Amino acid sequence: MIGLFLSNIGITILGKFDGQTPTSGLMYFLAPINGPSDWMWWVTDLGHAPWEILLRMGLDAIVMVVGGALFALFWIKTAGLDSKDVARQIQNSQMSIPGFRRNPQVLEKYLDRYIPRVTVIGGVFIGILSVVANLFGVIGAVSGTGLLLTVSITYRLYEEIASQQIMEMYPFMRGFFGKD
Repeated sequence: MIGLFLSNIGITILGKFDGQTPTSGLMYFLAPINGPSDWMWWVTDLGHAPWEILLRMGLDAIVMVVGGALFALFWIKTAGLDSKDVARQIQNSQMSIPGFRRNPQVLEKYLDRYIPRVTVIGGVFIGILSVVANLFGVIGAVSGTGLLLTVSITYRLYEEIASQQIMEMYPFMRGFFGKD
């Protein structure tokens, strides 16, 4: 947005634009890839050398993968899914891990071996999926990130409906899910 604004007032230090699409400069390399027409230089003439297109694809992949991993870590911290909160949930549900004391700090230390690693791996895979979806222009003008977000929201809604149905059919399950 800043590059487009500067370009519109005549300052092309960050790159030149054709409409709202960057055509050169730093903004070209930082712009996301939205479909095959952005990277298949052998099919259509894109006006850029193949190394420039490959560099743009690499930067896009790095930003999406690293961003996915960082966002996943941020998400577990803010959503109450980190080791400390999960250990407290296990403690409150009267569950325990065989061979370990029923102490939240011990559970937290045990869960710290797995939760951050699995979270980063999941975030990286989501980033890779999003990059692949963007490269092939999934469902026309929909971005890979938008498609993944739609699928995850729909699946979460399905899980919530299934959980509600289980609690209606089996009332004793409410205590297990922490809903009284």
